[in-house]
Amino acid sequence: MRITTPTLFVFTLMLSIILMPSGFILAQEHDSEAADSENTTSDSVDFATYVMPLLSRLGCNATACHGAAIGKGGLKLSMFGAEPQQDYDTLTRAAGARRINRVEPLESLMLLKASQRIPHGGGKKIEVDSPEYQNLARWIAAGAPWGDADGPTLVSIRVAPEEQTLAKDATHQLRATAVFSDDTERDVTGAAQYRSSDEAVATVDADGTVQAKQFGESIVVVTYMRRGGVVRVLVPQPLSDEFPNVEVYNKVDELVVAKLKKLGLPPSELCSDEAFLRRVYLDVIGTLPTSDETRAFLADTDAERRAKLIDRLLDRSEFADWWALKWGDLLRVKSEFPANLWPNAVQAYHRWIKNSIAQNKPYDQFVRELITSSGSNFRSPAVNYYRSIPGRDAESFAEVTSLLFTGMRLECARCHGHPYEDWGVDDSAGMAAFFAQVTFKNTSEWKEEVVYANPKRTFRHPVTRELVAPKMLGGEVVEIPKDEDPRLIFAERFTSPDNPWFARSAVNRVWFWLFGRGIVHEVDDLRPTNPPENPELLDYLAKELVDSGHDLKHIFRLILNSRTYQLSSKPKELNAWDEGHFSRYRIKRLTAEQVLDAVGQVTGTSERYSSRIPEPYTYIPENTRSMELFDGSIGNTFLNLFGRPSRDTAYESDRCSDASMGQTLHFVNSTHIHGKVVGSPTIKQLLQSGKTNAEIVEELYLSALSRFPTEEEKQQVLDYIGEDKNLRTQSVQDLAWAILNTKEFLFNH
Repeated sequence: MRITTPTLFVFTLMLSIILMPSGFILAQEHDSEAADSENTTSDSVDFATYVMPLLSRLGCNATACHGAAIGKGGLKLSMFGAEPQQDYDTLTRAAGARRINRVEPLESLMLLKASQRIPHGGGKKIEVDSPEYQNLARWIAAGAPWGDADGPTLVSIRVAPEEQTLAKDATHQLRATAVFSDDTERDVTGAAQYRSSDEAVATVDADGTVQAKQFGESIVVVTYMRRGGVVRVLVPQPLSDEFPNVEVYNKVDELVVAKLKKLGLPPSELCSDEAFLRRVYLDVIGTLPTSDETRAFLADTDAERRAKLIDRLLDRSEFADWWALKWGDLLRVKSEFPANLWPNAVQAYHRWIKNSIAQNKPYDQFVRELITSSGSNFRSPAVNYYRSIPGRDAESFAEVTSLLFTGMRLECARCHGHPYEDWGVDDSAGMAAFFAQVTFKNTSEWKEEVVYANPKRTFRHPVTRELVAPKMLGGEVVEIPKDEDPRLIFAERFTSPDNPWFARSAVNRVWFWLFGRGIVHEVDDLRPTNPPENPELLDYLAKELVDSGHDLKHIFRLILNSRTYQLSSKPKELNAWDEGHFSRYRIKRLTAEQVLDAVGQVTGTSERYSSRIPEPYTYIPENTRSMELFDGSIGNTFLNLFGRPSRDTAYESDRCSDASMGQTLHFVNSTHIHGKVVGSPTIKQLLQSGKTNAEIVEELYLSALSRFPTEEEKQQVLDYIGEDKNLRTQSVQDLAWAILNTKEFLFNH
């Protein structure tokens, strides 16, 4: 008997349905309470609400599989599911529609591959008898429908609970609910994806069951259709006694201690005056205190001596030098590639940054002047902000601005969707449209370049090539009056208190600079699915910044005067495991510039710097500290070895403060360090001053470590120096060399 094609289709469809188990479920069973709602038969399975989330959950659209950057086996899906319509067309129409078989659904290539009934490079993704397999087969048999084009759209994901406290080894089932534009909700617990930020603290399985592993905190990120939610999982450390009664100095301490109590994490004791003195000098002005400054502070009996010292340091000229260096790294103040600012512009740009800091210019004004800058790179130094950005295109301007001043990373959105946020190509294009008019032109003066807004320039969507209207990230399209520079409107909205990320990013960066770790980690990765360690603390500091008129020194004072900042770096038995909750001061290796300047200060020596960049050549005066270097192209081998950033990117991680064997060998064996010790004017002066050996020992300890030697240390050193005058010079040099090689000298603690 001959079977016609329509008859074959009906026969195959009936057979596939008969062979399938009677229940088609959209989510696996989680617990008895929800079993009834999740095991019901689904009347329809469409691409938009079922297949697309499943592709993401199985990792089909990840970068290592069929994501657009790779496209294994010729199947290219949008990365992380950013373009559902494109993926639908790819699966149902591209390649001759060979990936689905509407006549024989069970013989569809996507089912055969996913179940590994035929070879699949990605391995087996689903079992033949699984609900996922059954529903995919049913979708194909139904004609592979997209879904209701006019139906409600996904708005957000709500995850319950938002915070969960678990005992060690305990488990808990999370719940994910999709909220749609018509106010309807759907349980998507079984269809969502789950990721734990710290699997050593808590793990989460594919169905959303969290298990506590050890004390601490982990953030579980839950995503569905590129909408995300987070759950804060706390695993408190049980204490044998009550949480200690901790004195608080200000609101910062109240909020930090409240979090420590939740975790059962007692803070360390207050640091000594010696430790505080050295710490605050290095953190605020980048240099060591002199021996005279150390003696004066340690002899001071004023109860307010720490607060008064903080005020004095914030007013010193070195404050502007040190923070101009920090901002110079981020703003890529550099003559050579890739910034290519050239020496004259570099000097003008650095001077503008330093003067802004010295004047304590309001932070929002500082940022607005950068964003809206126009004019000559020599006469309007802030325009070098645009000249230093590689590519010099609107998308790059938007990406760098967003990264620097809100901590939002938009680079991936230029080409594809963010893996955990709903940012995509349209969002990147909307932001770029604000910068479309930025234009460059040369003048007759050597290396002069003018930055200006050309009203004739527009921005076209990189995919559709249609004109794009300016749009704030997550906001609506902005109407730009005719002949007005869009950057002016962007800058006002961007720095407004209505933009919560602007102030949060600023105070988070200050916190990172002082503690070596941000309240949000990484410091330049602020997004909803990377929440702060202490949300209340971040919100408080952000509000203080806004209320103070964007006075960054006010934020410095709040943090520096807190007990949290003044805690000892020495761990207690019960907080030794803490890495990110600020129960103690975080030990930091000195930056490259701090190490080199500190060695020079202790030995009384200086470095010589010169630039090989021509037109004009830059000559650096003698006794210039490395932290005063204004050009990232000027440096030396030592600074490179100790992790000075290349200033090629706007990321904080461009600076490396990790210790290395090469650094150790440089201090132990190099002629550079040996020459500074042997030729030290300071040591020579001490030996000729008539001071006793004990006084010389004290001077070296005060100069390098900001403390007096202990009695035991003093006696050991005096025994080593001995009474032989012929060996005295060598012995004192040995002492200086030994001190410079200690961790106490090379680290801020």
